[in-house]
This record gives sequence, structure tokens and C-alpha cells, in this order.
Amino acid sequence: MTAPVADSGVAFRIVIPARHASVRLPGKPLADICGKPMIVRVLERVRAAAALEVCVATDHEGVRDVVLGAGGEVVMTRADHPSGTDRLAEVAIARGWADEDIVVNVQGDEPLIDPEIITAVAAALAADPEAAIATAAHALTSVDEAFNPNVVKVVCDAAGRALYFSRAPIPWARDAFGACRDLLPAGLAMRRHVGLYAYRVSFLRRYAELAPSPLEHWEALEQLRALWHGYRIQVLDLASAPAAGVDTPEDLERVRQSFCIKGV
Repeated sequence: MTAPVADSGVAFRIVIPARHASVRLPGKPLADICGKPMIVRVLERVRAAAALEVCVATDHEGVRDVVLGAGGEVVMTRADHPSGTDRLAEVAIARGWADEDIVVNVQGDEPLIDPEIITAVAAALAADPEAAIATAAHALTSVDEAFNPNVVKVVCDAAGRALYFSRAPIPWARDAFGACRDLLPAGLAMRRHVGLYAYRVSFLRRYAELAPSPLEHWEALEQLRALWHGYRIQVLDLASAPAAGVDTPEDLERVRQSFCIKGV
């Protein structure tokens, strides 16, 4: 069991969206990790973040049953949500949370997530009253990752708010990359986005009414919808990359080995 994180003084809630119908790894929330379903492993990690409330949002009865069996709370949601943010909005409305409340979205495939990062992202949003969303990023040091479209990059303004997210290498070092793309130029502040989000409930209530943006369409990045419509996103700097989640069978095996080695 993960040790509790010290109370940060920031009040927030956590929702864990858990889709059973994963394309790359069907039944992912129920995948066994050393004797416990993945969603239960995530729930155990998240409980250490000192949130006011933690619940799992799912449309699958099997996921509901294992969460209830582990003493967790569940909100059954519609099966046709186009995104996890839409699912979060349904939960916030169903729970009657106030507009000023902060909700952290922790994916149901993050059994190694650090509870301190969850708390820190919530605190980053609480500290920026002009932001509707907070997320995280860390320094990118690999040129291969810089040019990998599966690695999302983010650039920020002087206040630490996101200017743009992209699958392309940003910022683009014109002269340096024009001469050589085998190394990252010294001093280039390229940051990799980490897909952990804290939202104000007021934003979640409006999200479903926001039209998708052309940028979102081309980049296939949902967060660009918020920027397109003028919402501000505060970006927390992490000292290092957090543990990766589970997207593939290979990821699942890596996580299983991590838990089994620790004997938990």
C-alpha cells in the first residue's frame, strides 16, 4: 500500500475513468497485476493523494463490481462518451459538485502513478485563479522523442501557462535543426507533456458545449479545444518523467514485474 501524501491544504476530488473496451488492450481495467485487477491497483495509489473524494467512472458492470469489492466508490456513466473529459463532466454534474471545485482526472491505466504528482497538479490549479485546467510536463532530453509523434510536446508562456501542444517538435530550433537533427541543441527547453489533468468544475460543465477545433482535429489532441476557446492551462514542471501507464501488452508485463518484485 502506498503511504499517504502529506495534506497540501488544497481541496480536490479525483475521478478515475475506466473504459473496459480498450482498442489496444481489451478488458484493461480488469487485467490482473499480481493478484489484483489493474483498476484496484490504481485506486490504491490514488487513495494516498489525500483527496476529499475518490470515485471510479465506468460503463462496465465488471469494473463496477471489483471496485465496490475493494471498498471504492463508483459512478456508472454513459457508454457513448467521446472522451474522458466528457465522462468527468457527467460525474461532476451527477455528484452536484460546485463550479469552484477542483477535480483531478487520473486514468484507470496508471497503476504506478505517484500520488504526490496528483496533489501537486491540483495545487497548481488552485494557485492560478485564471486557469481552468492544470497539467504537467518534464524536460525532454532525447532527440528521438523530440521527433516522435507519439510524444506530445508543450510550450508555455512566462506564467507557466500552455501556449500550444503538438506532436511535432516544438519549439523548433530553426538554425540548429536545419544543420543537424541528430542531437538536441544545447539550451533548447523542450518539454514532454504528461497526460494528468486537474479541472475546475465550471469548465467541465461547459466542455460539452465547446465545438471541436481544427487544431484538435489535425493534432488529435483534446486539450487544444480548451486553448482554442480561450481557456488557460497551467503547466506544472516535474523534475523527472513519471512512471508510464499501460497501453499495450508489453506495458502490462512491465508493470506486473514492478509490482511482483516489490511483493505487493
